Amino acid sequence: MPQFERYLGIDYSGAQTPVNSLPGLQVYEATLKRLPYEIKVSQGAPGYPKKKYWSRKGIAEFLARELQEGPCTLVGIDHGFSFPLSYFNEHSLPHDWHKFLDDFQQHWPTDLDHMKVDFIRNGIEGNGRARMGNSRWRRLAEQRCGAKSVFHFDVQGSVAKSTHTGLPWLRFLRQQLGTRLHFWPFDGWQPVKGKSVIAEVYPSLCNQNYPNKGVSSHQHDAYCVARWMRQSDLAGDLSGFFQPELSSSESKQAILEGWILGL
Repeated sequence: MPQFERYLGIDYSGAQTPVNSLPGLQVYEATLKRLPYEIKVSQGAPGYPKKKYWSRKGIAEFLARELQEGPCTLVGIDHGFSFPLSYFNEHSLPHDWHKFLDDFQQHWPTDLDHMKVDFIRNGIEGNGRARMGNSRWRRLAEQRCGAKSVFHFDVQGSVAKSTHTGLPWLRFLRQQLGTRLHFWPFDGWQPVKGKSVIAEVYPSLCNQNYPNKGVSSHQHDAYCVARWMRQSDLAGDLSGFFQPELSSSESKQAILEGWILGL
């Protein structure tokens, strides 16, 4: 029996500010009875009817509203949900993901309406210099799938900006929804049935499985994530994906660093 009723695949972008309308931000929804379809910003965020594309703030507010009382939903977003263990050790931070989100937002307030990542990187705003990372540091999940470091800026295929802009919105969702939303795997590897789940995804793991029918790469990635999650749930595979094969030490590290669903 499927664990979820709805699946939201979100392709993310760290460009511009949280209120800018960006073509790199795409939301696709699937249900048990329907294959993924695009959720337009005017459909999902009534407060933003004149914008052509989503904004990061708009997506966060949409999720906070939809997951409050809506159907049991699995949300997949393609940015890093945490940082490598080396980052925590370098900055003498407690091995606590929730405290990490607070600390990060204090130094990298990328959820402020006017804020761009480069304002903080260049020392104009925030206090990013006190919480910098190293592009040689990679999480276990990134090592496993060959993905770039969350600190590897200014290169093709980088997730650094999307991660640095997305983290404060995870904190926002935690504040808005509390324990109604399971942050995987930080709240535990196996989510409680009946509770909505938000997880990190890596579209490259599944986007070759479904042909692109004339849409942008951003739309295709969001579509593929939603379709893969739906297909996996219908096939009864999600339980296994929620509990990846890791040693006890790897599992402990991944609870802090995060993991990629399906890896």
